[in-house]
Amino acid sequence: MAAIPGGADHSHDHSHDHHPSGLMRWVTTTNHKDIGSMYLWFSFAMFIVGGIMALVIRAELFQPGLQVVDPDRFNQMTTLHGLIMVFGAIMPAFVGFANWMIPLMIGASDMAFARMNNWSFWLLPPAAILLTTSLLVPGGAAASGWTLYPPLTIQMGIGMDMAIFAVHILGISSIMGSINIVTTILNMRAPGMTLMKMPLFCWTWLITAYLVIAVMPVLAGAVTMILTDRHFGTSFFNAAGGGDPVLYQHIFWFFGHPEVYIIAIPAFGVVSQVIPAFSRKPLFGYASMVYATSSIAILSFIVWAHHMYTVGMPVAGQLYFMFATMLIAIPTGVKVFNWVATMWRGSLSFETPMLFSIGFLFLFTLGGFSGLVLSMTAVDVQLHDSYYVVAHFHYVMVAGALFSAYAGAYYWLPKWTGHMYDEKLGKLHFWLSLIFFNMTFFVQHFLGLAGMPRRIPDYSLQFAEFNMISSIGAFGFGLSQLVFLVVVLKCMKGGEKASAKPWDGAEGLEWTVPSPAPHHTFETPPVFK
Repeated sequence: MAAIPGGADHSHDHSHDHHPSGLMRWVTTTNHKDIGSMYLWFSFAMFIVGGIMALVIRAELFQPGLQVVDPDRFNQMTTLHGLIMVFGAIMPAFVGFANWMIPLMIGASDMAFARMNNWSFWLLPPAAILLTTSLLVPGGAAASGWTLYPPLTIQMGIGMDMAIFAVHILGISSIMGSINIVTTILNMRAPGMTLMKMPLFCWTWLITAYLVIAVMPVLAGAVTMILTDRHFGTSFFNAAGGGDPVLYQHIFWFFGHPEVYIIAIPAFGVVSQVIPAFSRKPLFGYASMVYATSSIAILSFIVWAHHMYTVGMPVAGQLYFMFATMLIAIPTGVKVFNWVATMWRGSLSFETPMLFSIGFLFLFTLGGFSGLVLSMTAVDVQLHDSYYVVAHFHYVMVAGALFSAYAGAYYWLPKWTGHMYDEKLGKLHFWLSLIFFNMTFFVQHFLGLAGMPRRIPDYSLQFAEFNMISSIGAFGFGLSQLVFLVVVLKCMKGGEKASAKPWDGAEGLEWTVPSPAPHHTFETPPVFK
């Protein structure tokens, strides 16, 4: 270490709001706010990339016949759209919220493992590059659907290996981020903040992080087995060598079902912060919300084969998975009841975060009901791999996760930027999103009931009208998201100054620091009452 000129002691400099500037600030940062911002920008970029792929899919399905892409490229689009939206857009968005808000909410100075935090983020861009550039290699990208089922995945070209490598990297990033979140929440809360006094967003992330640590290694194992089947002469999933492709489905969905709750549970947390703030009363049934969320997480491990009713399971197995799946509706119903009860007789106002939360409430509940329909074995055998399933999970993923992510973004934007966003544009974004989302996905329930299979580039004439409506809705929805980009950029540039607590109903430590939140907060822990 170089000697300090004149032997002066510079240790006191850190008390100022000092941070490096320029490019290296972002490359080397260990600050939770910088890393949270990078996660959020990365996830929005991936959302655009995955969205463009979705629009290629919908352009092809605008009318019967093959117009835009050949069938193989179409399947590459469905595969990468799924992988990028799940692992590149939705999960990093909520990790961005976690990084930004958890230390502020619990009164911690930063995340527990600040350097590991930086590393968790910088693993994401290489994985994204692997996935997107796999379109350019001989044979193209993986074309098996995001579930990567064998035997297709054992036969594909190098694009499949790139996808496997990307999934490994994304999994490592998720596990490290989750270890960081668990350690931060359990060890760095402000004096006086017990677990049962913590904001619900912190609870949902604590539970989610445990889920991630439990199931990401399972996915890693599944794709590694595919890798060895492809290149090292094993036959885990290759029937010709005595393997079983259905084994892969069991392993994958043992990861895959908790995964949908890894996406949904942080969304519940965001909504549980926003609804009380704009109802101007505390969350109804806080303890029951914590227990319900934990129940959902635990139950999510024992329902995986409801994705597999058509593989030839014994009837006893089908019945077990049917009833276990229906059980999840109970804690989910508790949560919906509590959100509605929070609004009941509250002093409501409908700013953009509240609009997105109420949109979430309506549409997520609808997606939950179609999930309950699909939980019934006899019904699912008819609807399996049809557009009804596509409609169901987009109601849960888009109206569930994405709408609540927008609610959170609008809610915390004043804290992040120090400026109020443009309320008129925010509301425009909500209404356009709501209308076009339903236009895109509601009609897909009817397509599925009429028997249209998913992941096909062409279809028979009776499906034409609904597909046309769906495609127009999809382009409308995609373009509406540019309004959000305008809102954020406008908000960063300037506008009305935000106070430390811009929402009069908001509660919590994050509203005690100035807006924008300083680079370093809570260097001495606040006292929580």
